Amino acid sequence: MKKYSHIVSNNPSQPAAKAMLHAIGLSDKELNQPFIGIGSTGYEGNPCNMHLNDLSLHIKKSLNRNKLTGLIFNTIGVSDGISMGTDGMRYSLPSREIIADSMETVVGGMSYDGLVTVVGCDKNMPGALIAMLRLNRPSLLSYGGTIASGKHNNKKLDIVSAFEAWGEKVSGKINEKEFQCIIKKACPGAGACGGMYTANTMASAIEVMGFSLPNNSSTPAVSNEKINDVKRIGKAIKNLIRLDLKPMDIISKKSFENAMVLITALGGSTNAVLHLLAIAHTAKIDFSLDDFQRISDNTPYLANLKPSGKYLMEDLHKIGGTSSVIKYLIEKGLIDGNCITITGKTLNENLDNTSLLNTNQDIIRPVSNPLKRTGHIRILKGNLAMEGAVAKITGKEGLTFRGEAKVFNSENEANNGIKNGLVTKGNVIVIRYVGPKGGPGMPEMLKPTAAIVGVGLGKDVALITDGRFSGGTHGFVVGHISPEAQVGGLIALVEDGDFISIDADKNTISLEVDTQILESRKLNWKQPELKVQKGILYKYSKSVTSASLGCITDI
Repeated sequence: MKKYSHIVSNNPSQPAAKAMLHAIGLSDKELNQPFIGIGSTGYEGNPCNMHLNDLSLHIKKSLNRNKLTGLIFNTIGVSDGISMGTDGMRYSLPSREIIADSMETVVGGMSYDGLVTVVGCDKNMPGALIAMLRLNRPSLLSYGGTIASGKHNNKKLDIVSAFEAWGEKVSGKINEKEFQCIIKKACPGAGACGGMYTANTMASAIEVMGFSLPNNSSTPAVSNEKINDVKRIGKAIKNLIRLDLKPMDIISKKSFENAMVLITALGGSTNAVLHLLAIAHTAKIDFSLDDFQRISDNTPYLANLKPSGKYLMEDLHKIGGTSSVIKYLIEKGLIDGNCITITGKTLNENLDNTSLLNTNQDIIRPVSNPLKRTGHIRILKGNLAMEGAVAKITGKEGLTFRGEAKVFNSENEANNGIKNGLVTKGNVIVIRYVGPKGGPGMPEMLKPTAAIVGVGLGKDVALITDGRFSGGTHGFVVGHISPEAQVGGLIALVEDGDFISIDADKNTISLEVDTQILESRKLNWKQPELKVQKGILYKYSKSVTSASLGCITDI
């Protein structure tokens, strides 16, 4: 039971270690119990994470009731919603690696026997799961849950409402007073952003992969249900230790396929592509961009959830939650229910007592009548993205777009261009030098995509970038263009007025410029210096791989 911690707690040759453990208040009884690290990403600065330290205390009590010694530690987080559109957003994706590294460091350095990760915002989930896989000790992930919806004029609000309101204000559709009302009401308290954005996408994916308890991903943050949810953890971890069931025993290519099926059915975030690629690398599972396209081609898009639909995770919870959706997809032969999970049981066994999806609702469409016959995530390739690009096409935007390029070399340039009317109907907006190395940190382009919707051009323009998108982004958008501009990818050579064609049916993206002209432009192109010359962003830009490989740093 004390596979690792006995080295520090029960080893006569380590008296100082035992003395220090007594110093933190552990009794002889507690010293003889397995040590379980409780890795919390809780901090006061973000509604997604503000309640996680309190949840960690409930988890600690649950562990103690099951004769396990819970020890809380903290790691960092970056709020995507707060940092969006600022230089701070460059730290968001790198935070995934820092979270993974720090959790691995504490658990490995302190000889803990197991790990419970307590997570909230977007990069928390993949970072925590990467750490769990690296350590390969009995572990589970506990998601802090989704935020309640805001309300204004009988309309539900969420974080994306605030971004789109800015576009409406600058276009004159709403006044300052209305703008401020929306901002104040959009986020009423604790919990991760409410739609099928990146946090809820990754929490759902990790649940179906078997690393969190059933319905953990859809239980609201502020609820007695969430408290009861975390009270289950002590018993679950005790069982994992008894079985010696570890993350690498659970993960498989089939569990990745299950995750992608669920993400596709729910209309999840394109960020899942980056994160699943990175998780697959850690797990040594062969899972590539081609697998994403294969699964998307064979999975219907079913969920009328934001950002492309109208409902939120709280609404999905009311009709049975994530577990009911998983059960439905198993019954339809789209998800393999035989995969093992952290309960020691299969997905099928976990769902024995789960209610069937309520059919009297329009949140989840039947497989026989989907919103779209194939998935919304498309992997595009062509001269503009030789290594691949990721598009989010729900069908509402159409499947093809051809237009004249309007080029911006930064997000700020693009935001100002949209604000000042430089973008017009039929344009393909190009935002470049915002990739993993060029950003650095591959920031999300939610502010420009929300502004486009806000000024009324949501159905009339496309946007492509070597950056990435928030799960809250919708419209005809293509990101993760690889190779990125910073390393000389073709996106660096695009000029205003060039025609770009995007075909989400044939999965192609092309710059319609003669090869000889492109060769001439390439001769005149000079690689820009890295934007940051020291610190974490510098280290990240020097070590990070292409987005097509998941933006990993340990290759």
